[in-house]
Amino acid sequence: MIYSIRHVTKFRYQPAIRESVMEVRMQPRSEANQRCLSFRLDLKPSASIMSYRDFLGNTVHHFDIAATHTEVKVTAQAVVELQPPMVPRESEAGDWQDLDALIAAEDHWEMLLPSRFVRPTRQLEALAREFHLERKGNPLELLTQLNQAIYDGFAYVPNSTKVDSPIDEALESRQGVCQDFAHIMIALVRYLRIPCRYVSGYLFHGADSKDRSPESATHAWVDALVPRIGWVAFDPTNNLIGAQRHIRVAVGRDYADVPPTRGVYKGEADSELSVAVTVVPSDVPPPEELVPTLVNRSLAIQTEGNLEERYEKQQQQQQQQ
Repeated sequence: MIYSIRHVTKFRYQPAIRESVMEVRMQPRSEANQRCLSFRLDLKPSASIMSYRDFLGNTVHHFDIAATHTEVKVTAQAVVELQPPMVPRESEAGDWQDLDALIAAEDHWEMLLPSRFVRPTRQLEALAREFHLERKGNPLELLTQLNQAIYDGFAYVPNSTKVDSPIDEALESRQGVCQDFAHIMIALVRYLRIPCRYVSGYLFHGADSKDRSPESATHAWVDALVPRIGWVAFDPTNNLIGAQRHIRVAVGRDYADVPPTRGVYKGEADSELSVAVTVVPSDVPPPEELVPTLVNRSLAIQTEGNLEERYEKQQQQQQQQ
């Protein structure tokens, strides 16, 4: 199947700001059963765009708008070919001994260690006890059960958490968005010493799908390393396995590695972030103009001086709803 994707992000500032520096991760990856056939990034106001690959192989585009402006509009368009993935079968998966041998032989340590949004907490330990989490059966069987347990145990509630919410907020309320469910599953899977990574991308919603996540937003799920099979996609938000409709953009230790946009601006202004996403089969023309939906509003943020020094202090991010 070939999909056309359009991802529109709009930042508004009042009053005008003097400069903004931003990086975006919106270009789908080419790997395994997925190929990015074309990609285009358009900016308003226009600016020179540079690109590079980060340490995990994600494509990052970077730009600097030096003139005074009140709006930044980023439009990413891609065409992606997605072949049906291999259906993971328990009979073909290795056991725990195979997994330990794989970890010892290869470099997966970063996907086993705690990261910014994925850290052990008392709430997480309580959930692990509730799920009777321990190495049993084989890794694929346990991962499948855990994917189902998170889906059954947590309600999907848009805007119930923020982009920087700690994992305990979703654990305590038993509700959240795809970002929260991915972080919870990663934390539990790493607890079992299974390498697990965060995946940011898009989900195609077919007419017969019963997905909890919305069509107009980016999506998040996880990859877990299964011995004798490799990386297998698990989507605890929608209780899906195998990534048959999932289009991968970036992978990381957690969300902090892969936000669709991250940047900083110089000036004192109220800001608004709005986003619109469409994913359609390539034979269905996408709408000519998408109307982004408000995602976040920030008031009177002051950022002065050296932009590079303040890059990590002030971020413009999209929450994957």
